[in-house]
Amino acid sequence: MKMKKILGLALAAALALSLTACGGGDKPSDASKSNTPAGGSTSQQPSTPDPAPSGELITVGIINNDPNESGYRTANDAAMRATFTEDNGYKATFYNNNDAAQQIATAQQMVQDEVDFLLLSPASTTGWDTVLKDAQAAGTQVILFDRMLEADESMYVAAVVSDMPAEGKTAVDWLAAQGLSEYNIIHIQGHMGSDAQLGRTGALDEKVNAEASWNYVTQQTADWDEATAKTIVQSVIDSKKPFNVIYAENNGMARGAAAALDAAGITHGKDGDVIVMGFDSDKWAFEEVLAGRWNYMGLCNPLQADTVDAIIKDLAAGKQPAQKIIYTPEQGFDCATLTQADVDKYGT
Repeated sequence: MKMKKILGLALAAALALSLTACGGGDKPSDASKSNTPAGGSTSQQPSTPDPAPSGELITVGIINNDPNESGYRTANDAAMRATFTEDNGYKATFYNNNDAAQQIATAQQMVQDEVDFLLLSPASTTGWDTVLKDAQAAGTQVILFDRMLEADESMYVAAVVSDMPAEGKTAVDWLAAQGLSEYNIIHIQGHMGSDAQLGRTGALDEKVNAEASWNYVTQQTADWDEATAKTIVQSVIDSKKPFNVIYAENNGMARGAAAALDAAGITHGKDGDVIVMGFDSDKWAFEEVLAGRWNYMGLCNPLQADTVDAIIKDLAAGKQPAQKIIYTPEQGFDCATLTQADVDKYGT
């Protein structure tokens, strides 16, 4: 059912309700209320009835990245698939691909198929202008999740995302606080041009450019891949270049990097020769930090599906989101302060 039909039904229901109230009829039940998601928190599912009073399902097209990319992505994709089901009022079409061109082509087809909502986790921040304009013309509402893209805010109804620049800054601030006399960094980047890579790289680039004691031994992309990260670190080890920091832009790449260190007999983590840093929310990575084998992990929260669901159902009830951009709650953890309670609470 197209959203304009849903909103029309919502308005009609609201008019009928107001007439009943004027006539002294029964109070509306709690089922007619909905919750607006608050910024900086993951909203609970609202207690609204089916969003389409006629019984028709809301159609959604969901463009996500490959769930095999990382533990974070597996959890993110699983949450979306568990939420956008027929039992929850949706007819959903899912597409997973890390190739931006393929994502864009599939999104364009979904718009042509007249889905009510297009949910996007873009592999690249650019290249989406035509899709967004066509979606707007077709009456398809766009909601971003997980990652931002470069577009005017008028082109999407809401974004439920991680603050990637803030993640990078928090990590770099922590690293600076370690007080090393010199920082010789192996920087392993994620998928180039993605929101996560740009945010996590940007903060580190700024620091390296500003401080004479901060240096890149190498800066390469492993495209989120563990084996590639291991190869990058092994190459640096073979070159005999000194290094004391590995800043990997996801946990899988950090694990690959640590494996290369282990194979070479180089100590790392708490009281080790090399600081190891990762990002995301994998429980096993939290356990690496807790055990002192890694030094730091930047939490990137993958659980955004409930908040997106609440936004759609609010829109179906005629309510606009209270905020345009909603950031998921995140923070950094290090081996000196991480607790088992943190692992149990935040690990996925």
